[in-house]
Formats: sequence, C-alpha cells, structure tokens
Amino acid sequence: MLGEAALALLGDVFTGFALPDGAHPIERRVVLWGTDTPRVFAHRGWVIAGNRLAQALPWPDSHEDADHTSPALALTTTPPADARVIHFGAREAMALPVELTPRANRAAALVEALAQGWLFLIPTGETTGWLLVVGNDAELALRDSRLVAPAVAAIGAVSSCFETAPKLLDNPAGPGSLVLGSAALALDPICGDGTATAVRGGILAAAAAAAISGHDAGLDDAAVLAHYRAMMIATMRRHLTVSWPFYARGGNSAWWRAEAGALAEGHAWCTRQLAQAGEAQFVLMGDRLVAREVAA
Repeated sequence: MLGEAALALLGDVFTGFALPDGAHPIERRVVLWGTDTPRVFAHRGWVIAGNRLAQALPWPDSHEDADHTSPALALTTTPPADARVIHFGAREAMALPVELTPRANRAAALVEALAQGWLFLIPTGETTGWLLVVGNDAELALRDSRLVAPAVAAIGAVSSCFETAPKLLDNPAGPGSLVLGSAALALDPICGDGTATAVRGGILAAAAAAAISGHDAGLDDAAVLAHYRAMMIATMRRHLTVSWPFYARGGNSAWWRAEAGALAEGHAWCTRQLAQAGEAQFVLMGDRLVAREVAA
C-alpha cells in the first residue's frame, strides 16, 4: 500500500511516473491495539502489487555507446556472503490471499493485536484481500481475532513466509560495492514506510557512488562510506523509535515483552553507533553529497 507521501516521492524521482489504473483505494485504517474498542483513522492510500509498481516506473533507456568500464563503486542489492546482519527482534510472518465477507469494508485496512502477534488485512478488490499474520499461525490467529476475522470469508494457501523484524547490514560497503535497498535496511511493516525509505536510501547511495566515482571532487571516499553507514543507522534508529510503542502496548504476553525489549536494545545500539560516528560530515543537496562546511 502506497500513501500520498510515497507516491509524491516516486513522482519526484521518476519523471513521468503515474499510479497505474486498477490500484485499489484505501480510505481509512481501523486499529484494535491494546484496547477493547477499535479506533478509526483517516488514511489515503492505494494498494498495488509490487510487480505492477515496477512496471509503472519509467526506467531510463540503455545506450549501446555507453561506457561499460568497471565503475569505481557499484550499487548492489546483494550483500557479501560473510556480511553481518543485525536483527532487532524475531517475528516471522506469513502472507496469504483471502476472500472478503459481504460485510467487510473494501476501503478499510484492518490492524489488530492478538495475545501473540498481530494481523493486517488489506482489501485488494471487491471480493479479495491480503492477510499478513505476524508471530502466529493464520488459522489460530483468526480464531482469536475480533476485528479481522469477521471480514474474512476464506483464506487461501500461504503465499510467502518472511521475517518482519527490522534488520540492518552492519557494513553496507563491500569491495568496490555499496549495498542498498532492503538488503541494507529492512523495516517492520507495521510502520508502512518501506517503499519511501527504499527510495530515499537509493538517492543517498547514488550520491555516495557519484562522490566516490569522481563526480564530486574533493570528497574523501572513506568519509563518504562512513556517512552512508551512519545515515542507515540513523534511519533505523528513527524507525525503532516509532515502532517500539506498538510492541510496548500491543499486549502483556512474553512474546510482546520480548519484541519490545529487542527494539529497545536495538535503539540503544544505534545510539551508541551514532555517538561513535560523530557529527555528520556531509549533507545531501538534491542528488549530491556536499561537505557540511560548504553547505553552511
């Protein structure tokens, strides 16, 4: 699901981008989280499959006469095999298609905390939707559900299982390469900022690559790479700040306490890392990194 801010960012980066026809609109979020009464929040977003979004992005044309020499720094979504990945919690999720009941609100995304884990139901059409089950089995979770279960008529086979706890690549810079995207930084879907964060991270990675490739003379390569790592950590720290209250207030079971504790420990780790890194030496101006004293 893409909100207005994410769509605006995509439009700024990809000239000519337009939301594809058929994207399903969402007008509100209904949340049952640590309380006995659901709360309704206005929300403006659109549901679109990832492959359809990729097809809608206007990719640049390739040129036969382009310079194919090895770049000074290659951007990649594949980290080195021995890379250290830091996980802030452990909460596996499953995603599966569902059939909606006649009473289900087709314009509302439903979010519900359970005794163990949480549910996220998002309509994708008049009769269909996707259900994300975090920290639990789908059938068991729906038995305990008061908000989501009444909107689900039937569930399909599990489409995928994946880890939803945020994770961070400790050192995104490898030999001649820089890792970006979810391989460098992956966020908990509970905050819904994954797409916009990936775009912003891509802009920063491209700026770092431009500096190291000699497009921005006078910038120290090691300092640029250190800045990129620090900005990834700062992004994760902000995310942990926002997501911790959800787990602190989601429930009182051992599962909720463990996940909230992992987020708090992760926040403390990020704080220590940023203190060691010191004040940022660069600022991002447009699509280029500029030394802080020059920008000032």
